[in-house]
Amino acid sequence: MKTLKKIWQDKVLRNRILFVVIILGITRFLATIPIPGVDREALANALSNNSFLGFLNIFSGGGLSSFSIVMLGVGPYITASIIMQVLTVLIPKLKQLYQEEGEAGRKKFSQYSRILTIPLAVIQGYALLTLLASQNIIPHLALPVMVFNLIVITAGSILLMWLGEQINEYGIGNGVSLIIFAGIVAALPTKVLQIIQTFDVSMVPMLIAIIILILLVIAGIVYVTEAERPIAITYSKQANSFYGSSGITNTYLPLRLNQAGVIPIIFAISLLLFPQMIVQFFKNSANTTLSGIGNSVSEFLSNTVYYGIVYFILVVLFTYFYTAVTFDPVKTSEDLQKSGAFIPGFRPGNATADYIGSVLSKITFVGALFLGVVAILPIVLQAATGINTIAIGGTSLLIAVAVIIDFVKKIDAQLTMREY
Repeated sequence: MKTLKKIWQDKVLRNRILFVVIILGITRFLATIPIPGVDREALANALSNNSFLGFLNIFSGGGLSSFSIVMLGVGPYITASIIMQVLTVLIPKLKQLYQEEGEAGRKKFSQYSRILTIPLAVIQGYALLTLLASQNIIPHLALPVMVFNLIVITAGSILLMWLGEQINEYGIGNGVSLIIFAGIVAALPTKVLQIIQTFDVSMVPMLIAIIILILLVIAGIVYVTEAERPIAITYSKQANSFYGSSGITNTYLPLRLNQAGVIPIIFAISLLLFPQMIVQFFKNSANTTLSGIGNSVSEFLSNTVYYGIVYFILVVLFTYFYTAVTFDPVKTSEDLQKSGAFIPGFRPGNATADYIGSVLSKITFVGALFLGVVAILPIVLQAATGINTIAIGGTSLLIAVAVIIDFVKKIDAQLTMREY
């Protein structure tokens, strides 16, 4: 209550949070504006029985469930961000632009991601409309109607991307993550209603076990997200003719166990969804080769075991990748050296960078394994219990908890900054 009181009394912070609430309200309103011509009953059945469409619905912020103008959600923007992040490894100039040229460089880098979002939204939109038409959820569209719908849903995706960036600039927290979070929360009443409608006394032990498991997973996510590995740092004495020499200051460099947060999960799901959408398009192709490739890939990904293995590997790889992009041991070593600090037992420069990199690799391994296990745990439960909604709910839980933790920490940081 004290924290809420402080937030309300701080006009700037209060306005930032109200701005976030207003933007999220707008995204929920957009998710209710439908494109006409959809069989809603067939769409609801497809979403409940198809985990692929269920994941798509998460990324659209619930927009797909109502076949709305924002049915693609922020998926194309996330895919574009992944491609740009990968290109920083392949193209040194892009890495320099992202890491070394300051705010101006990052703005230019973000602009490239926005531009790339447009063709990706068109491709994903066409693949999704073709998929829905093949399942008789929407009628087969004539070319003019298809083009019109593509323009509408591409514009909707770009609008969501823009709204997310407004949250980044004028609100608080990560805009894209908060939009996904809003869609997850908005779907909770429907999920609870589905469980109530299908409730049976024989399900009580299993539901109790699932609730306990959910609480343990939440506790685990919070624990791993908050966990840090401190590296001892010493600031050398500074001589001063007037005051004399100042004493040695001991502090530490905190390395988070999970530097990447929830981003690897979002990246992994996005990377799995994009090929599946393209594959659905290939399956309906008149070309036998393309059709064969589409069917083979679709069968591979529809196998729960193979899908879970690929998902786990992607989460682990993206955890390492995103940590490497966002945290540079060499730059950290240089910053320590410039400020007159050193790690006891290690020479400044390469030795310090190697030590930080070694520690980071070890703790990232633990964080990556935890994220991977939590990510595939719902899929394992789905295979064991046969309840399809668990897989979607588990991934939603992972994203929601991580987003809430990040949001609360940023509010605490703002309050602490204002106190100082």
